[in-house]
Amino acid sequence: MLRAAGVGVGDEVVVPSFGNVEVAEAVALTGALPVFADIDPATYCLDASSVEATLTERTAAVVVVHRFGRPAEMGPLHGIGRRHGLLVLEERESEVPYDEMAQRRQRAAYLDGKLRGVRTPDWGQGHSYQQYVVRVPGNGRPDRDAFARAVRARGVECRVPVKAPVHRMPHFRRCVSLPETERAADETLALPVEAALTKRDMQRIVSACNALGGLLQPAL
Repeated sequence: MLRAAGVGVGDEVVVPSFGNVEVAEAVALTGALPVFADIDPATYCLDASSVEATLTERTAAVVVVHRFGRPAEMGPLHGIGRRHGLLVLEERESEVPYDEMAQRRQRAAYLDGKLRGVRTPDWGQGHSYQQYVVRVPGNGRPDRDAFARAVRARGVECRVPVKAPVHRMPHFRRCVSLPETERAADETLALPVEAALTKRDMQRIVSACNALGGLLQPAL
């Protein structure tokens, strides 16, 4: 899509750093420079004010990635595109099958009501819960990782959704201030929410998480 729009050498394209590296790689393959903007902490998608702050006369496009099944707030981002004459592209993660969406939302609502000590996701409009991502508060990565290890020890599968922001990776390393991206990378944890989970599975998830009180001290 970028090539079809004429994006190439000498251009800049605004992308998120929170997520997979493929978007930045796609920009680089056109010969353009990926420029990283910060995210909205509720949606984990590009924040419009941060995007606007990154714009230069070389900016040609913005690539918005809808994250974890929670759509980005596109109105402000399309507004930026209109004001500055920029191409605004949307990239979606794998879609949740329609017949599973209601069941995922039901399980997410159960977790929302039962979990203690972690910050549950923002519902938002049209959230499909491709992933159910909570935040483990504390002083950063050691707290979240200790929590994850303890939950797994209690028989609950969980995963860190973004292990490192793209701007920390060697090929795309940038000296930029992305506080919400950094915080999300250090605090987020994806818990199971698949349609196949039974009521007993859901109770096990809640029991395992709530037993920890939401925060573990890192090992010394």
